[in-house]
Amino acid sequence: MGWGTDMEVGATHDEMISSGGSRSEPSKVVGGAFIASYAAAYLATSLLFIAPLLVTLALKINSLVGTDRAASSLSLVAATGSLVALVANPLFGRLSDRTTSRWGMRRPWILVGLAGGSFGILVVALAPTVWVVLIGWCLAQLFFNAMLSAMVAVLPDQVPIEQRGTVAGILGVCLPIASVGGTYVVKVFTGHELAMFLAPCAIGGFFIVLFALILDDRRLAAADKPRWSLRQLLGSYYVSPRRHPDFAWAFASRFMFILAYAFLVTYEAYYLLDHLGSTEDEVPQQIFLGTLTQAVVVVLASVAGGRLSDRTGRRKLFVAAAAVVYGVALFIIAMAGDFDAFLVGMAVGGLGFGLYLAVDLALVADVLPDADSVAKDLGVLNIAGAFPFSLAPAMAPLVLTVGSGSYQVLYVVAGVCALIGAAAILPVRKVR
Repeated sequence: MGWGTDMEVGATHDEMISSGGSRSEPSKVVGGAFIASYAAAYLATSLLFIAPLLVTLALKINSLVGTDRAASSLSLVAATGSLVALVANPLFGRLSDRTTSRWGMRRPWILVGLAGGSFGILVVALAPTVWVVLIGWCLAQLFFNAMLSAMVAVLPDQVPIEQRGTVAGILGVCLPIASVGGTYVVKVFTGHELAMFLAPCAIGGFFIVLFALILDDRRLAAADKPRWSLRQLLGSYYVSPRRHPDFAWAFASRFMFILAYAFLVTYEAYYLLDHLGSTEDEVPQQIFLGTLTQAVVVVLASVAGGRLSDRTGRRKLFVAAAAVVYGVALFIIAMAGDFDAFLVGMAVGGLGFGLYLAVDLALVADVLPDADSVAKDLGVLNIAGAFPFSLAPAMAPLVLTVGSGSYQVLYVVAGVCALIGAAAILPVRKVR
């Protein structure tokens, strides 16, 4: 099922495949119907990831092992799940790039990923022990990353270069809106554990399935399918920094920025409990208010930043400035003495986060190494988004030990990571 001939959309699969199976850049301007449906599906994808990470996973583990053991158990679950994501995303990106299904290259993985990931969330919700939570979360990460690798590849598949900043800016709004939506849904179903986990899957799944059904997906002819080899399989996880230095610097920048973000969201519940003295019943409401405050600013910053980046033709300046602002926000949160100060830090973080998400994705799409393996290369880049969620839980206990258990020290370290991310984008040469 396609978008219809009367709508302006990205290039069709026939237009995007030239002789020899090589993909050319899409040239047709995408219309509002495509952007709205893509944004809704991308938002829904973010909802599936973020609702457990922000609230339900931490609360589930806390209910199983108690406050004293919750932080270390959450570290184990989050770190292992992120390692699964690190392996899964490039692999499924490679498989998506090689898919010759009559349903297209991206659609099958979107639907399979949604079904498998939702089953993993169900396992987490019903888990009687932390080890079962770990198994369920690994399943969720495996399949949701299969879906994510295909979903992200739609941007270079369908959207022309001159629109990528604008579309990426709209997509940048999705994560904070999903954060607000996810925490709100969890708040509504507080006290009903199964519903807290599955309601985001049901709501998000509707929009994902709708987008998958109406997507005019890119298709690959069987004759153009690349040969499979062990070298190609291992290459799913690697892009040469020597041959593609711009991609390498973009990877490093995103890695450090997401590491800063991972410190914040993974330990936000425990920061509120320990540093600000919140009660367990207050935490869902406070996280909801924090994400709502941040999201309001993110929406404005992301949409405006993406448009301005397209108009000026500049990417690096916006990405670097955004990472600096986000680092400052983490310093504000670290020094917060009450919940109001925490909200100020979240608002400032929204400005940096919105600009970064909007322009960084457009920058990355502009420096992809190979037009014939966009999903694979985006999967490699997604290691920079997945591995920090393993590294942060692994680093946090050491940082907390050195800092005498202070979450202030942890968030200062996070702020420094964001500043390093700002510096790392400066050597990129292909884009301004």
